[in-house]
Amino acid sequence: MSIALDYAKRLIAAPSVTPATGEVFDVMEALLAPLGFDIHRFKRGDGAKGTDEAPVENLFAVRKGPEGSKHFAFAGHLDVVPPGDGWESDPFTPTQEGELLYGRGAVDMKSAIACMVAACHDIPEDAGTISFIITGDEEGPALHGTRALIDYMDAEGIQPDLCLVGEPTSVNRLGDMMKIGRRGSVNIWLTVEGTQGHVAYPHLADNPIPKLVAMLDDLNRQVLDKGTDWFQPSNLEITDLEVGNPAHNVIPATAKARVSIRFNDLHSGASLSQWASEVAEKHGGSALPIISGEPFLTAPGPFSDMLAAAIEAETGVTPEASTTGGTSDARFLRSVCPVIEFGLCNATMHKRNEAVAIPDLDALARIYTRAALGALQLETTQEEA
Repeated sequence: MSIALDYAKRLIAAPSVTPATGEVFDVMEALLAPLGFDIHRFKRGDGAKGTDEAPVENLFAVRKGPEGSKHFAFAGHLDVVPPGDGWESDPFTPTQEGELLYGRGAVDMKSAIACMVAACHDIPEDAGTISFIITGDEEGPALHGTRALIDYMDAEGIQPDLCLVGEPTSVNRLGDMMKIGRRGSVNIWLTVEGTQGHVAYPHLADNPIPKLVAMLDDLNRQVLDKGTDWFQPSNLEITDLEVGNPAHNVIPATAKARVSIRFNDLHSGASLSQWASEVAEKHGGSALPIISGEPFLTAPGPFSDMLAAAIEAETGVTPEASTTGGTSDARFLRSVCPVIEFGLCNATMHKRNEAVAIPDLDALARIYTRAALGALQLETTQEEA
């Protein structure tokens, strides 16, 4: 059994539905310690289980290189989404059938972390500093995960030069896509207050629903932009409508909706929040925005060129540099250093019977080895655009 496959099985076998703590981090520590890493684990969050303040475990591990050498960071998450029903095998019992390994987290993203650790077997200690930035809160609210790790790194004066996040970025085959940026995300809760009354006496009531409909139409008709060289157009989607009126003959007192905006670097979370608030006020309502992340771009340059060469050397595929998809913890790590995401094929992530192609594990471990060694040898790095 290859090192990467063995490590992936051990991580999958430790249940870690978000927010993750305990056993899976014990496994991770046991994998890293023999390789010479100093490991710091801590928890953040003191609320009840099932709330946004539930405790989250985080791990920062570092193996220092020679004085003055570069610092390359691997980053990822050990928490997974709930497995759901209908699996053909136990989702937390790694099951090998032919060339596939099944289990929750096989793709997103325990196997990638296993490959990162496996890669370190072939990275000499004198090549430079290697670290792991690992959270148990990426699939959840992401309040006490990578952001807490960044706080810890700041307090300790730890500053990686480059960071690679192991999200499953490949689409049809390993190596066909890497992410050099992501769009931002803001969710906005809209509310219109009215006056409850009888439908036969509308002059004695104030129906909030037409106002909310007009507000949503106003927001939905706005063309935010036409995209940029690296980003697709920003889009607003209506994701929820709520009146909660059980009576057919009552004008409700309140109408609510929620919209989600994924936006490129022509906007900011603050500018879109202000725009939505102004539209809401125009129609007699209010808006409560929550910004999940800002857009970022690690512009093509030495880092992405080096990673693309490493991928092509092992797979024969030239990766597309993309900014598509949802958010990841790279939205936080981009404040630390230039960051790129690259990992396994994402076809089965978050699905029943999640599975990874076993040959891809060894290939990804070799890519990660090349990427780390290449990053530690780069004379110049690229800055975030």
